[in-house]
Amino acid sequence: MSTTQDAIAAAEAHGAHNYHPLPVVVATARGAWMTDVEGRRYLDMLAGYSALNFGHGNRRLIDAAKAQLERVTLTSRAFHHDRFADFCTQLAEFCGMEMVLPMNTGAEAVETAVKTARKWGYRVKGVPDGTAKIVVAAGNFHGRTTTVVSFSTDPEARADHGPYTPGFEIVPYGDLTALGAALSDNTVAVLLEPIQGEAGVLVPPPGYLQGVRRLTRERDVLFIADEIQSGLGRTGRTFACEHEGVVPDVYLLGKALGGGVVPVSAVVSSAAVLGVHRPGEHGSTFGGNPLACAVALEVLAMLRTGEYQQRAAELGDHLHRELGLMVGAGAVREVRGRGLWAGVDVDPVRGTGRAITERLMERGVLVKDTHGSTIRLAPPLVIGKEDLDWGLERLREVLAD
Repeated sequence: MSTTQDAIAAAEAHGAHNYHPLPVVVATARGAWMTDVEGRRYLDMLAGYSALNFGHGNRRLIDAAKAQLERVTLTSRAFHHDRFADFCTQLAEFCGMEMVLPMNTGAEAVETAVKTARKWGYRVKGVPDGTAKIVVAAGNFHGRTTTVVSFSTDPEARADHGPYTPGFEIVPYGDLTALGAALSDNTVAVLLEPIQGEAGVLVPPPGYLQGVRRLTRERDVLFIADEIQSGLGRTGRTFACEHEGVVPDVYLLGKALGGGVVPVSAVVSSAAVLGVHRPGEHGSTFGGNPLACAVALEVLAMLRTGEYQQRAAELGDHLHRELGLMVGAGAVREVRGRGLWAGVDVDPVRGTGRAITERLMERGVLVKDTHGSTIRLAPPLVIGKEDLDWGLERLREVLAD
């Protein structure tokens, strides 16, 4: 057996089977490239589902982490630490908001937003206790906690996890009429991804986010934008909501906020919304820890330059032009996305999404499939045009087989 086979066999024997990873064992990584345990190199065209927007081993982020590692890494929220105020202040200002509630993972940010919206509904809007309703979209992916899978429409995510948490209403994504009909006096929030990632990088119809903003304002309902995958430069703007000039009531951030170094997430909103929390009602031992704050502060400094948003916009235009040329050529049925983010629907006759990703892996490109024959492309924002073109050429080869 090879080193790769040994490592995979050990993982299969002792790791719970909640994922089905490609048969590659990564040992090192820099920029947009990863190297496996046997020295083979692969172009990373997934970027950790946008967690690695700044690439692997980004020097600025590694240096920021190392410097903080030498000082203090964790205090818990029982005490103050000297990075917390800067992190909250700068992130709030960066988002055009007032307050930040830091957590660790994206799912925790979503859970926190659900709790916040309900508290806001009871304490501010005056919804009768126990009746708050949150409207979500079909095809959503907001995490895998018990509450979150309760409003998922993915059978694999929901199966065998009941009884499910009540208080959610699901409407078709992109359908403003259905959304408007679902809003009631007891609705406290609409929770949406500005672009649905796991569903296959689905971009809503033009004007949809503006319509959501209008309806939520009319009905005194919070608009919560889950920008955990779509935010922080991925789509060519800082936030995907910016493509329609929309500012939600609440941003949910994660993934790229930790620079691919540490897990960092946050709920960012106004004092009127996040001010409903009182000491002891919600918390996290690691949320807002010194190491996380140090890395996230460097992420914010990098994003303020606008360099990464511009790269995503320019290279994204190139990516979508090249992918567009593949549509109708026999293998590709449709391409969707914005910036350096694309969902490619492949004719099932050419193979499942999994089979296509395996063939790409054999040619040195790593991507991820979803929902049958759809593959997702989300390279690090630091990828070079030559490397991007090399990866796209490998995709053409696979689709021509």
